[in-house]
Amino acid sequence: MTHFPRLDRRLLFKGGLAVLGAGLLPRLALADTVSDIKQKGKVVIGIQGDNPPFGFVDAGGVQEGFDADIGKLFAAYLGVGVEFSPLAVANRIPALTTGRVDILFATMAMLPDRAKAVQFSKPYVVNIITLVGPKTATIKSFADMKNFIIGVARSSIQDTLITKGAPEGTTIRRFDDDAATMQALLSGQVQAVGANMFYVQRLNASKPGVYEDKMEFTRLYNGACTRLGDKELNAAANEFIDRIIANGDLAKVYAKWMKVPVPTFPKAVEGVPFVAS
Repeated sequence: MTHFPRLDRRLLFKGGLAVLGAGLLPRLALADTVSDIKQKGKVVIGIQGDNPPFGFVDAGGVQEGFDADIGKLFAAYLGVGVEFSPLAVANRIPALTTGRVDILFATMAMLPDRAKAVQFSKPYVVNIITLVGPKTATIKSFADMKNFIIGVARSSIQDTLITKGAPEGTTIRRFDDDAATMQALLSGQVQAVGANMFYVQRLNASKPGVYEDKMEFTRLYNGACTRLGDKELNAAANEFIDRIIANGDLAKVYAKWMKVPVPTFPKAVEGVPFVAS
């Protein structure tokens, strides 16, 4: 059931944003609180659709991957069904803030700038951000990037880090998602790409032994994202993460998709509150 007064309140951002047109309201899905989700009977989860093993759509059109399994566990925790909405990198935050999805489990790195637009939960997974290129390429520093055409997924953390660090004059080409970025490298449109920790494995599946990590930029923790001010759903997400860590469910998902043990998560991330205010 749609509750328009509450929805209107959620879409008022600092600085005065978003006047909802009458034609937009029926397309928004939907829930602001846990009680709304339970009344609806399902939670709509935004997830990446092209970024294995985090999130991807299989040949049968089914959402799979680490975040998909976490999303299924979250729906079970709430006692409702689950509907996944596959999203491109640049569409994740807009899908949440406009109400298309209730929550994001979508490889969302916990960054201070993002925390101004969405509410992060506690972290539940770590991601290593690198630059990937052919083994024959010499790229050991940001300065070396000027000699190469670099590809990134638009609006990703890779985009942010490379845009900030690369020398003036570096050619940076932006693509809609991870799959398109990797394809650009495979096809020769670019010579290196900003990557997550699974790019090398995926690229070498197409061209065995060709690619390697050239530089490591950072290690980032990912959290679930809810809308700003949604204290109830944020609290549910945090309690859920505590539960799957304690009962071993997170370790099982890690073993299935990441093939490594669950890391120790930080108690705080600078500039990113875990609890809604």
